[in-house]
Amino acid sequence: MQPLSIHRLNRSVINEPLGTVGDLLKFLQRHPRLFVITGAGISRASGIPTYRDEIGSWQGSTPIQHKDFIRDSDVRRRYWARSFHGWPNVGNASPNQAHRALVKIEQAGHVSTLVTQNIDRLHQKAGHRKVVDLHGRLDQVLCMDCGAISEREEIQQWLWQHNPQVDVRDWQHDLFAPDGDAEVDMDLVDQFRIPSCRRCDGMLKPNVVFYGSSVSKEVVSYLMEKMTRADAVLVVGTSLMVYSSFRFCKLASELAMPIACINRGLTRADAMLRLKVDADCGPTLSALASLLGSD
Repeated sequence: MQPLSIHRLNRSVINEPLGTVGDLLKFLQRHPRLFVITGAGISRASGIPTYRDEIGSWQGSTPIQHKDFIRDSDVRRRYWARSFHGWPNVGNASPNQAHRALVKIEQAGHVSTLVTQNIDRLHQKAGHRKVVDLHGRLDQVLCMDCGAISEREEIQQWLWQHNPQVDVRDWQHDLFAPDGDAEVDMDLVDQFRIPSCRRCDGMLKPNVVFYGSSVSKEVVSYLMEKMTRADAVLVVGTSLMVYSSFRFCKLASELAMPIACINRGLTRADAMLRLKVDADCGPTLSALASLLGSD
């Protein structure tokens, strides 16, 4: 998963056709089977922060790189200490009106495939049936040696038991970061005990695609095939700055497939869009679902 620097965007070609919920309804009526791509913006109202601001620039600390996690035990210790603090914010999060509205749109037969960059499983909690977790799922932990899958909540209990020095009263809940990460004191990191696989004592990693790694070719091929069967693409709550999701808009543009977008601020695909609603995705999707219900 590789991010794009905002400075590489040629803003002179960005001239997105801005529209309204009514325009979205007309778009959907013309193109009833949607390939939907969602990102961090759709989960913001559930209390999970986003990676980027409205011009696509990175916010907060530098994300852990895959190769660093694998090679460096100090990096793994830092990850697990921060995740111990941040996981409950994701694990206990509830779907918001945007997730629920998309479920209604799916139930009305307008979502052929939903691919999410998010690892929070909120689409599934809301009741979606056709979801692909492009970057994995944070509620699972993978053993890098034997391939065993553990529940993240099980690992959380282990961390509680083996790190009695952690005082939850010291946690600052305003320092949550995306993807179950959180800012913590480095003194805590230095003394933090990390888990290993109960089956083989191997290295444990969250079952997600870290930066510097890639989505599997099988998943990409499957989604490309699904996209070509759709009538149009709908992008929701993402700047598309990582190529793993942008590639679908790139292919859609090459195939002259219409693309609509609901997102606050700049996206990497603005020059490709047929329609853009520059607004919060929750109220926008709720209004769209209501309009569909009144047809």
